[in-house]
This record gives sequence, C-alpha cells and structure tokens, in this order.
Amino acid sequence: MNFYSSKHLDRHAIIHSKEKPFKCQQCEKSFKIIKYLKNHMKIHRGEKPFTCTQCGKCFGHKVSLKTHMILHTGEKPYTCRLCGKSFSQSGNLQYHMRVHTGEKRFTCPHCQKKFGHKVSLKTHIRIHTGERPYNCQQCDKSFAHKESLEIHMTFHTGEMPFTCQLCGKGFSQKGNLKSHVRVHTGERPYICSHCGKSFTLKGNLKIHMRLHTGEKPYTCSQCEMSFTYQRDLKRHLQTHCSSE
Repeated sequence: MNFYSSKHLDRHAIIHSKEKPFKCQQCEKSFKIIKYLKNHMKIHRGEKPFTCTQCGKCFGHKVSLKTHMILHTGEKPYTCRLCGKSFSQSGNLQYHMRVHTGEKRFTCPHCQKKFGHKVSLKTHIRIHTGERPYNCQQCDKSFAHKESLEIHMTFHTGEMPFTCQLCGKGFSQKGNLKSHVRVHTGERPYICSHCGKSFTLKGNLKIHMRLHTGEKPYTCSQCEMSFTYQRDLKRHLQTHCSSE
C-alpha cells in the first residue's frame, strides 16, 4: 500500500500495531485512531444522531444503524463458504464457523470440558453450581435452561404446536414430533455397533446396549439384586410382597 507522505504512513502503521494512544477520560477505554475516540464519546454524551427511517430508533454510530437496518430488509450478506448458510452480521458468521472447525475455546473450570461458544459454557456450568434461574410461575418448578422452561409450560397450557402432517397428531415438543414421524417413514437411525440392530429412538438403543455391556442399573432396595430392565425389577419386587 502506498502513501503520499511519511505522516500518512505513520498514521496507517498504528492500525497494525497494538498501540492505542487515544484514551477516553471518562472510562479509560483506548483507541488506535482519534476518529474512533470521537465516535466513542457519543456514548457518554448520550448523542444518537443516526435515526432509522423505518421504526424511528436512534443510534450513536452509523455502523450500528446499518446493522439495525438488516432487521427491516432481511438482508443476510455474510455467507458460510462451507455450508451456504447466511447471516445478517459478520460476528454471527464467525460464531457459526466453529461448527465446521470444531474450535472449542472455552473450558469449564470444574471438569475441563471444552465448548465452542461462551454461552454454551455458561449453561454447562449450571450442572456444577445447581443454578436454575428459570422459574415456572404456575408451579414454582425451576430450570437451568430457558428452553426447558418453555417446554415445561406446555404441560400447563396444553399447547401442542407441533403437528404431524401425516396423521394430524399434535406434540408439545419438536423432538417428539420428529421421533413420531419415524412411525410413518420406518426410519431407524440408531444402529447398534455390536450387532447391527437398528432403532427408531435413541433411548431404545441405549436400553438394548445393556445386552452387550452387561449393565444392570436397576437394583432392588431389599436384597440388592440388580436387573437390566426396569420391568424385571418390578416383577422381582412382587416376590418380596408375596413372601411377606
């Protein structure tokens, strides 16, 4: 890149350096270019000279207005070169790319499990802390995830927003509808790696795997005998009742 004078070259070089000589006197934030500092000062003055012509919302920076306008236009100019999915903001595209790269920058301080997104780590940590910030106003039950609360609320409202297009049956959860459709299609996506048997539900495969692993998770509280299936434990418990 060429410049007319050494002064212009020096000014440009600051962009590539880590130096931030222009400091805000109100919040100590620093900037590489004085123009950025001047734009930043609008936050402290409460100045919002850029107005959306569609809804009247005001912004302190022109780029913020430009980003906001995408909500009205529906424009998604940032496209993933790997899968073709489009996004309205470049930051969202960068966030999405971790799905393809497998990058996991955020580590749980409790169990060292890694996550690609900060919000995923924040949600995961609730497993360790026991935090349940989402409360049901009808039964006081609480949840670690907002989505879990939304699903729970359908039990109170009776809402069945997900309908099978083949038989008309309604479901409160999208996942339940997806599993139900396999009844019509005959799809069995969950395959046992030991014997090749396939199942429509992941839970059924998990139960089947106990035949190969020998796992017996159901234990009798009276004699400590263990069973592979819950139904076998229930049948066994009847023997204790009949012997009393």
